[in-house]
Amino acid sequence: MDIRRTMMARRAMTAVAITTGLVLTVAGCGGGGDDDKPDEGKSARASARGGNTDKEEESQDAGPEKTLAEVKSNGITLTITSANRDEGGFLTVSGKVTNGTSGIWVGSEWRSDENELKKNGGSLAGASLVDQQGKKKYLVLRDTAGRCLCTKFEGGINESQSVDWYAQFPAPPEGTSKMEFQVPTMPPAPLEISDGE
Repeated sequence: MDIRRTMMARRAMTAVAITTGLVLTVAGCGGGGDDDKPDEGKSARASARGGNTDKEEESQDAGPEKTLAEVKSNGITLTITSANRDEGGFLTVSGKVTNGTSGIWVGSEWRSDENELKKNGGSLAGASLVDQQGKKKYLVLRDTAGRCLCTKFEGGINESQSVDWYAQFPAPPEGTSKMEFQVPTMPPAPLEISDGE
C-alpha cells in the first residue's frame, strides 16, 4: 500500500511540475507588452508617414538640418540645406520648399525657358548657380532625353506642406566656394559649397 501511495504522489508531483512549466512557458511567450513588437510599431509609423523608418530615425537622431540659406517670395519659402560637390564633377544642391499660400502650388514659375527643358513642367529646371567672382552661370544638368536632373513637383504642393528638393549642376572650379542659387520669382540665395562625403 505504501508503494501505491508513493507512486500516486510521484505522479501528482510530476503533473504539477509539468503544468507549472507549461504555464510559465505560455506566460513567457505571450508577452503582452510592447517590447517584443518594436519593429511592428516602427513599420506602422513609417507606412503612415510614407517613409523609410531607419533613415527617418537616423535623421531625427542627427538633429535638425543645418540651413545654408532661406529665401521667401509670394508665400513660398525655399530653404537650402546642402550644396555638395560629388565625385563625378557635379554639384548637388538640396533643401525644402514650403507652400505658405492658400492653395496648391505647382512650381510652374520655376520651369526653364530653354526649349529642351520646357517639357519638365513645374520643376527646378529654371534654377541656376551664379559665380559672381568668376562671372559664370551654371544651369541645371539634364539627361539625353531633356529631363532635368532636379525635382519635379508633380501634382503640386498642398497648402502648408513642405517637400524635399534637389538640383544638380556642373561643379565650379575647386577654388570656388561661394555661389548664388537662383530660381525665377525668388531672390538670389547666397550659399557656401562643401566637398562631398
